[in-house]
Amino acid sequence: MTTTLKTPDLPLPDFAAIKNRQQAAWASGDYARIGVTLQIVGEALAEAMDLPAGASALDVAAGNGNVSLALARRGAAVVSTDYVPALLERGQRRAEAEGLPLAFQVADAEALPFADGSFDAVASTFGVMFAPDQDRAAAEMLRVCRPGGRLGLANWTPDSFIGEVFRTLGRHLPPPAGLKPPSRWGDRAWIEETFGPAATSIAFTLKFFVFRYASPQDFLDEFRRFYGPIHKAFLALDAQGQQAFEHDLLSLLARFNDARDGTLRLPSEYAEIVITKA
Repeated sequence: MTTTLKTPDLPLPDFAAIKNRQQAAWASGDYARIGVTLQIVGEALAEAMDLPAGASALDVAAGNGNVSLALARRGAAVVSTDYVPALLERGQRRAEAEGLPLAFQVADAEALPFADGSFDAVASTFGVMFAPDQDRAAAEMLRVCRPGGRLGLANWTPDSFIGEVFRTLGRHLPPPAGLKPPSRWGDRAWIEETFGPAATSIAFTLKFFVFRYASPQDFLDEFRRFYGPIHKAFLALDAQGQQAFEHDLLSLLARFNDARDGTLRLPSEYAEIVITKA
């Protein structure tokens, strides 16, 4: 007779505490300086979602509003949400400069303050993927989207440059036990498993965003100063830890950089995902 030992269920991470730390990280530095460089991803996703003018759309974890603005430019009635008020303020200034009538609201991706089926479309570019309780965030996006509506996502893939950045970060500052990596949202199998039962179709397309900077060191300096998770990581490490982290990041940049003139041209793979809700 063979006895099978059952592995005990691991306790869930303290999502509330993790979220508070994440919120502080994204509020540090100045993510809008980085986020605005990613605007082309929002434009491409808005085109892929192909909403009719007048459609109601929600941007979840909007940051400084890349896909919010892209959808509004195409005639959608957009509500742009994030849990960092300062980022929403930056998005609002961008909308005002272009004369786009967006609404802005502070909201938690894991507890969206909207009724079931409130929107024709729900989108997020490099945003909701960082919610610590990933299953709950996915369920919330589905909940507030009407039947027959569309969900649009742009997420870094596990083997992308940004995926590797977060693995490197995790080696220097290990994440809480049980916390899943953000790049899970760029894994086709997880997307199909998570959204498939509630969808009539899922279009999953691999694309690349190209980071361009004057040099690898220029990229590192910019991200160390303005990109919240890296900014906070350097602050948390001692001098020796900072030196080791910088070394590993520069090695990673050298591996992905395909420029040969001393500048940085670095493609990072991401998944563009359009889901039609059943």
